[in-house]
Amino acid sequence: MNKILIFGVGLIGGSIALSAKKSGIASDIVGVGRNQDNLNDAIKLKLIDRTSQELNKDIAEAHIIIIATPVAQFSSILKTIQPHLSSHTIITDVGSTKTSVIESAKEILGNQYSQFIGGHPIAGSEKHGATAAHIDLFKGKNVILTPDQDTSPRAKEVIEVLWKNAGAIVSNMSHGDHDKIFSTISHLPHLLAFSLVDMITQRTNANELLKFAASGFKDFTRIAASSPEMWKDITLTNKEFILEDIKYFENQIKLLKEAIEQEDAKKILALFENASKTRSEWSR
Repeated sequence: MNKILIFGVGLIGGSIALSAKKSGIASDIVGVGRNQDNLNDAIKLKLIDRTSQELNKDIAEAHIIIIATPVAQFSSILKTIQPHLSSHTIITDVGSTKTSVIESAKEILGNQYSQFIGGHPIAGSEKHGATAAHIDLFKGKNVILTPDQDTSPRAKEVIEVLWKNAGAIVSNMSHGDHDKIFSTISHLPHLLAFSLVDMITQRTNANELLKFAASGFKDFTRIAASSPEMWKDITLTNKEFILEDIKYFENQIKLLKEAIEQEDAKKILALFENASKTRSEWSR
């Protein structure tokens, strides 16, 4: 592997670049992005070797192309890539939703779809941009790949090597299973954090509330500082499963509300004990 072309040199894209450099699997790492200041930071921090000046040529010469942008940009980037895509090039992405990404890849790449494999590193942060990247971001973290019957064995092998060299633990699952699982354990929690903070900002005493907010509020709402654009895209591209989980959560809140109204201490305690036990066992 000699040249890696990265669309979106932020937290994830930049950290991939650093790990690829450290492992020696790429001799030329090229960055592409809409924000020139961010690309300048990526060069200063030595995440990438250069920015693309001849994009069509860099696409044709790339051994791996990584799309690390918000999901809404995926289709337009694939349309840019497709006319210049060489048969030796493997494409992957890092998006938090997979079904919409794979559908776009199949439609746009056509017979070249076998060169694509979806990916999702479970190693985010509320921070974003090139300055947030660090070399150990993926060490010991899970990465989900979503190959299907049309994915070439070489594409799967190349991207598995890329992630394992970054220290990640690689697993495979279908794109549908991925989106259903991560709606519950990632997407819904982010929506709850965003919603709670937004609710507080609507209060007339918002400044006073935030003045006295402490570690519990900070822990629960840390992820509300995540990229709004990225999470807008995730929410809309995983709409079906997210709406299903919102219904489950609404029912859970309704049960808790009723227990509080009825002063049903036994029911409240049972809910809290079950949650506390599960959380404690999971974090061991």
